[in-house]
Amino acid sequence: MRHAVVRLLILAACAALAQGAAAATLRVAPGESIQAVLDRAEAGDVVEVARARYEENLRIAKPLTLRGIDRPTISGGERGDTIRVTATDVVIEGLIVADSGGSLREQNAGIYLQPGAHRAVVRRCDLTYNLFGLWVEQADDVLIEGNVITGKRDYQSSQRGNGVQLYNTRRAKVIGNQVSFVRDALYVDVTHDAVFRGNKLHHSRYGTHYMNSYRNLWEDNDVWMNRGGLALMEVRDQVVRNNRVWANSDHGIMLRTIQDAVVENNIVAGNSRGFFIYDAEYNTLRGNLLVDNIVGVHLWAGSKNNQVERNDFVANREQVRYVGARDELWGIKEGNHWSNYLGWDRNGDGVGDVRYEANDLVDRLSWKHPLMKLLLASPAVQTLRLVGQQFPLLRAPSVVDPKPRMRPDKDNWRDWRGKTFPGAR
Repeated sequence: MRHAVVRLLILAACAALAQGAAAATLRVAPGESIQAVLDRAEAGDVVEVARARYEENLRIAKPLTLRGIDRPTISGGERGDTIRVTATDVVIEGLIVADSGGSLREQNAGIYLQPGAHRAVVRRCDLTYNLFGLWVEQADDVLIEGNVITGKRDYQSSQRGNGVQLYNTRRAKVIGNQVSFVRDALYVDVTHDAVFRGNKLHHSRYGTHYMNSYRNLWEDNDVWMNRGGLALMEVRDQVVRNNRVWANSDHGIMLRTIQDAVVENNIVAGNSRGFFIYDAEYNTLRGNLLVDNIVGVHLWAGSKNNQVERNDFVANREQVRYVGARDELWGIKEGNHWSNYLGWDRNGDGVGDVRYEANDLVDRLSWKHPLMKLLLASPAVQTLRLVGQQFPLLRAPSVVDPKPRMRPDKDNWRDWRGKTFPGAR
């Protein structure tokens, strides 16, 4: 038995060596056809493309590596897809991929990974002036890393494609990309168990747009100067943490029809609405900094049963805009910090002795008469607030925090003041 195992190991090693020996490196010189070299390459080969401009629409139908040397340009001539991948285990790296067609109906892309192109890798490429930068459809375990993606900037926003489009995929990794001037920087639909980390997304409609996707991780991304930052819609089991979302003209982070998500330690600054929460249940919002937004949180449409703890609400023009039929309790265990809290802490334990209420009588009067904010610390206004609490007819349903924290957890909130979208002030 021992000798049989040794023979099997030797045979396996020989087969691996033979396979490695069979792989070849083929080179494409300026003026030559890349497609011709791809057609004669064998599975596992490396095709290296010298620096030049090549106008071709490529089709990769074998598992191989297409590598640019000194960043050559492949232009699709504004026809169809610049590169279409139909095989598994294809690697594309070090290229400038440009000039796809402009048909939304045909979904023209700089690089199109069609169904079955599993384990594809696209890294360190510039995808420029394509309708869709990278389209991934029913291809699992793909890696999209270190790319710079810009769209057709002269098209109207609604007529552009998305920077990276993922549809019906599993275990994708989208890491360290820069995406701008597209419709949605990342569009994610029916995509599960994916990782989105270290991306920079700006000047698009949505920084990222999630639909019908489960168990994804969104971590350490920067999202700014979009219409909407992060839109999570009809999803479950998301983890959204350690991101920086600022200066978006509509919302920073949208949570719409979402359950069982964890949203923690994010910085949400200078947006029209920091969080827009709609039909969201059984989620955890913890340790987020919401600073200098016009509205800190817009909460409505039956959003309840969420745990909201140890968040810092600092210098938002309106901390919470709440639409509901009954009070919503936040901060039941540890409380949140509210910069406009006017209560006291007699025993010095760091927790206010009087509960915080958003949307109380004083808040509503100050929205209608902004100059009233000059008197918020006066005895008269404090008395008015107490009167509103004692007489339910003057009180509207509110977000209530029974343990308001006297100090914010995050000391860097000042660094995020003034990072607003144009025209916000």
